[in-house]
Amino acid sequence: MAWGFGYAETDREMIAYGRQSIDSEDIVAVADVLSGNYLTTGPKVGEFEQALAEKCGVKYAVALSNGTAALHIGAKTILNSGDKVLTTPISFVATSNSILYADATPIFVDVDDGANIDLNLCEDALKKDGSVKAIFAVDFTGRCVDPDGLRFLKDKYGVKILEDAAHSLGSTHLAKGSDLATLSFHPVKHITTGEGGAILTNDEEIYKRSKLLRGHGITREPSEFVLADEAFGEDGLPNPWYYEMSDLGFNYRITDFQCALGISQLSKLDKFINRRKEIAATYDEKLKEHPLISPLYRFDFDSAYHLYVAMIDYEAAGVSRKELFGRLNGKKIFPQVHYIPINMQPYYRGLGYDPCDTPKALEYYRRCISLPIYPDLTDDLQDYVLSCLFGALK
Repeated sequence: MAWGFGYAETDREMIAYGRQSIDSEDIVAVADVLSGNYLTTGPKVGEFEQALAEKCGVKYAVALSNGTAALHIGAKTILNSGDKVLTTPISFVATSNSILYADATPIFVDVDDGANIDLNLCEDALKKDGSVKAIFAVDFTGRCVDPDGLRFLKDKYGVKILEDAAHSLGSTHLAKGSDLATLSFHPVKHITTGEGGAILTNDEEIYKRSKLLRGHGITREPSEFVLADEAFGEDGLPNPWYYEMSDLGFNYRITDFQCALGISQLSKLDKFINRRKEIAATYDEKLKEHPLISPLYRFDFDSAYHLYVAMIDYEAAGVSRKELFGRLNGKKIFPQVHYIPINMQPYYRGLGYDPCDTPKALEYYRRCISLPIYPDLTDDLQDYVLSCLFGALK
């Protein structure tokens, strides 16, 4: 193939780094709920949770309003005020923010060659500081942090493991080495509910507390009532109107029509993942033709490929990243950068964090670019992206 700009741009669709894939089945599923009796706190929530748990091979799933809510509640279930938590700087800010929400302290650990948290450095940190209570690992791009490695650290050092699996739904290694995993169903993720998230766990206590915190900390379960005189009538049966707030919770509930969409989307997950892998394999093969671009990691069948990250030697190309983005945007191609290191953000700098403490994360950020990858990206559109990318680096 000749790489250049020989494509007509007239009326070409915008090609983002990611987007949802919605079909008529999804629309019908949502419309059925909208015309029914329950818009929220109805049966579709439980159906979606059961389907998620079965698909991911865990005992329990708790569906929530968004992925950040899942991280927040997940943090509250395993952390106490003042806990120290190892985490990665290469993630969306919600990961470490959830540690702060729980009044705990993030400690940023540098990344490995695939931009996942470096478990060897995690062990070094645990050896030096026995007061560390947890690791918040991120399955960056869809490639799971080694579950055996997580399980080893959990067993040897007694730390809790939260796996931010927003990128890895569909991976064979999801939720295999953690106490709980969190998901996101934002439109750019593997399946969408518009906004939405979930907690996956095999721990019954985490499951119960997550459900409680999701709905204001309120329980309507008679076996959990404390104020017996108020809760039960003279006949010994619970009063039908009664509820108790037993914890300080949140309004993180998800709607039934979102869950109806989630159920429909989940039935297509395998197809979506297979298409993402096809796109990733093509990128891998085609990038061999350009000496200044390489994949973040070579094709990994176990990755769910939420993102496809390429690494570019901008200095050798004589093109800045801003210039490259401008040239691609002019062709209606909109790549992205995932992510600006969290410890570079002004808020975190104000807390005393320094991105120079994680040099590999900083070097990764300087070179990375996320190329378009989503199920509806056709072969022709992918060829167009590659043609414009190669041409922009000439």
